Amino acid sequence: MKEARRGRWKRLLGLMRKESLQIVRDPSSISIAFLLPLVLLLLFGYGISLDAREVPLGLVIEAPSAEASSFAGSFAQSPFFEPRMFLTRPAAEDALYRGDVAALVILREDFARRLHDPRGAPLQVIVSGIDANTARILSGYVQGAWWVWLEQLGRDRGVVLTPPIEIESRVWFNAAVRSRNFLVPGLIAIIMTLIGALLTALVIAREWERGTMEALLVTPATRGDLLLGKLAPYFVLGMGGMALSVAMAVWLFGVPFRGSVAVLLGTSSLFMLAALGMGLLISTVARNQFVAGQIAIIVAFLPAFILSGFIFDIRSMPEAIQLVTNVIAARYFVAILQTLFLAGDVWSVIVPNALALAGMAALFLGLTWRSTRKTLE
Repeated sequence: MKEARRGRWKRLLGLMRKESLQIVRDPSSISIAFLLPLVLLLLFGYGISLDAREVPLGLVIEAPSAEASSFAGSFAQSPFFEPRMFLTRPAAEDALYRGDVAALVILREDFARRLHDPRGAPLQVIVSGIDANTARILSGYVQGAWWVWLEQLGRDRGVVLTPPIEIESRVWFNAAVRSRNFLVPGLIAIIMTLIGALLTALVIAREWERGTMEALLVTPATRGDLLLGKLAPYFVLGMGGMALSVAMAVWLFGVPFRGSVAVLLGTSSLFMLAALGMGLLISTVARNQFVAGQIAIIVAFLPAFILSGFIFDIRSMPEAIQLVTNVIAARYFVAILQTLFLAGDVWSVIVPNALALAGMAALFLGLTWRSTRKTLE
């Protein structure tokens, strides 16, 4: 019994060593595991932002006055706007049509006179709705600038000019409202999907194409030995890519990490197993590297990128699409990552999502085990 157990461990270590040497000798594997995360994190961290800053804003003052000039000047002090003055409304509207400005603020000729009127001063805001998200953000920014200016003017004159309802805003978890803090944690899930699903989708298919699978089938190695020998090196590779991504997120991009490292390692391991199981299942069924790679991109990467909540809010999707997201492992891991980074160990979020990942890992690995045969058929 001991000899059989010792022999099995030798076979298993030999399979792991073989696969590890294959990874080291294959530059594409190292590139996907370590170079690709660098490129994606630098691209999303520095090149892509959902924040609206220095937005070109057209200003029209139909009748110059001290109050109108003061309000128009308040936009120049804001980091969100790049104000541009226009002498007439038609000129400003032409600039909006051409896309030179994203919004217009028009101060009517009776702005100063009606400033103290209970009906309010005639302030018109026109926002380009081509980008609906930016349009909503700009509307809120302009409204906020208006309220702040009214409050400041009231304090200077010793009168009350604030709106009848005063709103006190508090932003939790991401007080700086930086899209980078939201995007970078979610990107770690996309990176691990690429490492786990794409790389392992090629490993068994590569054995069939190179004719080495027949040699493995005649060895005493069991199905479990073959699968574990393939899984272990890529699991280590994927966790290494995760560690690199987390280190860049915290130390390079300044994304706060408020959760537990142990919870991060545990949930990342569950997601890695789910991604590896999906990739091995694809590789076992496809038996062709090109086909397996295409299936992995369509089945694993694109759904993880679009339907995981990484960029697009799942709650804003149609109900049918929301149901589809329930079978995407990246959805649960993105929720865990964003919670760990920005909120901390919120168990009401972590536990159900971790259980979902564990179930999906067991499902994919079980299907892979059943699909693996020690025959040529």
